[in-house]
Amino acid sequence: MDEHIRIGDIAPRVQYLADGTQASFTYPFPIFEAGDLEVRLDGLVQVGGYTVAGAGQSEGGSVAFDAAPATGTRVTLRRSLAIARTTDFQANGVLRARTLNDELDYQIAALQEVKDEVGSALRFDPSEVGGAPSLPLPAVRANKLLGFDSLGGVAVFDRGEGTTSVPFPGGIPRTVEDKLAERLSARDFGAVGDGTADDGPALQAAMNAAAASGKFLEIGEGTFRTTQPLLLPGAAAGLLMRGTILYAGPGGAAALTLGDGGSANNQRKVYAGLSVFRALQSDWLDEADVGIRIRNIDASRVEVRRAERFTIGVQVVGDERGSEDSDLHYGRLIDNRIALDLRTLTSTAWMNSLRHHGGHFACSSATNPGIGRFGVRLSAAPGAYRLHNAHLFLGPGFELQRQGTPGTVDAIPFLLEVDGRGLTARGVRMEACSPFVARHTAAFNDAVYEVAFVGTYGFTGCAVDYAGATRAGGTVLPLHQAAAALGTPRLVAEASNIRARAFRWDAASTGFEGLAVLSGNPTVPANTLTNLCFPGLNLLTLNADTVTLPTSRALAFVVDCTICKEFFLAAEGSALRPMVLQFDAAENALDSTAPALLSNMNIAWQGAPSFWWEGVADLDSLVGGLALNRLQRVTLAPNAAFAAIGVRGGNAASVLKSLRLYVPGTEAPMVLAGAGRAWGTREFSASLAYDPPSLVAGANASQIVSLPNVQNGDFVQASFAGQVSGFMEWTASVTNSGAAGTVTARVTNRHPSTTIDLSAGTVLVRALKPRV
Repeated sequence: MDEHIRIGDIAPRVQYLADGTQASFTYPFPIFEAGDLEVRLDGLVQVGGYTVAGAGQSEGGSVAFDAAPATGTRVTLRRSLAIARTTDFQANGVLRARTLNDELDYQIAALQEVKDEVGSALRFDPSEVGGAPSLPLPAVRANKLLGFDSLGGVAVFDRGEGTTSVPFPGGIPRTVEDKLAERLSARDFGAVGDGTADDGPALQAAMNAAAASGKFLEIGEGTFRTTQPLLLPGAAAGLLMRGTILYAGPGGAAALTLGDGGSANNQRKVYAGLSVFRALQSDWLDEADVGIRIRNIDASRVEVRRAERFTIGVQVVGDERGSEDSDLHYGRLIDNRIALDLRTLTSTAWMNSLRHHGGHFACSSATNPGIGRFGVRLSAAPGAYRLHNAHLFLGPGFELQRQGTPGTVDAIPFLLEVDGRGLTARGVRMEACSPFVARHTAAFNDAVYEVAFVGTYGFTGCAVDYAGATRAGGTVLPLHQAAAALGTPRLVAEASNIRARAFRWDAASTGFEGLAVLSGNPTVPANTLTNLCFPGLNLLTLNADTVTLPTSRALAFVVDCTICKEFFLAAEGSALRPMVLQFDAAENALDSTAPALLSNMNIAWQGAPSFWWEGVADLDSLVGGLALNRLQRVTLAPNAAFAAIGVRGGNAASVLKSLRLYVPGTEAPMVLAGAGRAWGTREFSASLAYDPPSLVAGANASQIVSLPNVQNGDFVQASFAGQVSGFMEWTASVTNSGAAGTVTARVTNRHPSTTIDLSAGTVLVRALKPRV
């Protein structure tokens, strides 16, 4: 070993970035003893857990850790000498070179440390003349800002005195206090965000300050636990969250409320990154248990990253005024009985024109498995305004866990408890949901649900459940079907010219080809399909091109609705009222316990003896100056097997020109007319086994054939299926008319001299009702 350490021009500091496996690190500078080496891991001084080798060596040495530092840890090895004189030279004593060298080495090493530390300090440039100024005394610099004056000298300023400006053209000087107050942070008020401390008071103080100053509030990274509900008043400019509020407060309250209630207008707000998590899972019994409540927003933008474990995850409310014209973006809305609730609270509130983007509306399988759950609800408090209009949902995903197959609880994406018009949901994903994309319980119109995917239980999300609804206002577009079928409703029955279809049923009654005639007050007491659908009735006035339909008469298509329950009725004319008559599989009329529904108007039960459901307005009536009723969706009861769907006269001057019936493109129900049904057909036929007698020249024979519904005045014909002779002429005439009518078939031998005897065969008769 050398006589003494050689102190070279080497910085007394070295750093490494640990890789998780290396445990030994070298230091290239000399130390006098092991205690002279300071060891830090990520800036923290270590007091043990390592061994130092190489003390007293000019080339340095190494540090061996008992356990390799974790990956990414910054390892700092630094010489740190005690500044002290450890030797003394005696007067007139021997000046030994080793002792002198050791002292000089120690001083040089200490000066290297000073140089290293000074190099990390803020200092004047060497070109500047003059020494460093002294700081003002504590009494002068207390609660002041340290800065530089106009000459670049160090100075202290009041918080509202010193100015700065952005380094861009047009920037103006601003005080530091003004710049710092531009956006408030929850941590400015003592919020910790460690998930343990109660940050509720600090968060509320920050929210109050944001409202008082009209500033934007920022809640940074971390988990901010609160034992009290929080309110950000509407006077605040907005809220940005990068962390999460952990709500550990009382139940029956909103964890975070944004905006003011009453008549306040919460306009032009930005609420971004909202994230609220309930410490304990709600039991879903109290609807006042809300994660995020947003009041009276208008022209605003809302981003919800998370709302979990509440009865209602996010609730947008209209108080004395409403919420409208805003964009809302959703992330995880998990384990809430109602993930999103759009609710009016008063009779003067409204809920209109909101655009909803995305969202994962989901429940865990173990969360309150015996209670129904819904993704989106449109609701109103008792007595509140019930017309919710124009909501657009883009790409919502629902995974609601309906609990078993078949489901034992409701797990339905949309619940519409209010009236209104215009809900469009596009690209809906349904996973583990009920076989209904929506449930309507009131009179909502014009709701369109485009179902892009249904998983787990098969593609069964293609229906709307009308539980007590008074309107059939929903249309489901299942995207697994062909686009052509979805875009083209199927025409199943058409009478493009009602007048041209009229025919003489009997001397007093008119029938219409392909249609049944119905009476509002039939005299036949039976309530069957055969007795309530007439082939012809009186009181129908035939005009040159139209038919006058009185209030006591209806024309309808009769359909088999065993599978298809959705029909679309279109009629051309004036003062026409839609009507529906339903029958079960045994063809008995259904009563008021099986309601039919219309899409754009309410429907009323007429009761016996007609058993009609009919609309409360005419199809050509105006709503706000618009003819909204012209096309009606007709939704039949689940237990209906047959139905008559058509129109009756709305007044004594009602005129009918044409009538059409459509179904969704995936359906093809059978229309019942003729083929054994008396109504809607002009032609009847019958046959009878017959062996004509031997007829001499010029003689004839006749046979009576029963032909129900034949009337005097009908065109009748007879023919014979059997042996053929060109001299045997067959004719027919009506013998008796009425329900038990008969036709006489007559055969005449036209040969001038020969007797003819035909073999046995079948005589056929045909009657055709004349058009009128």
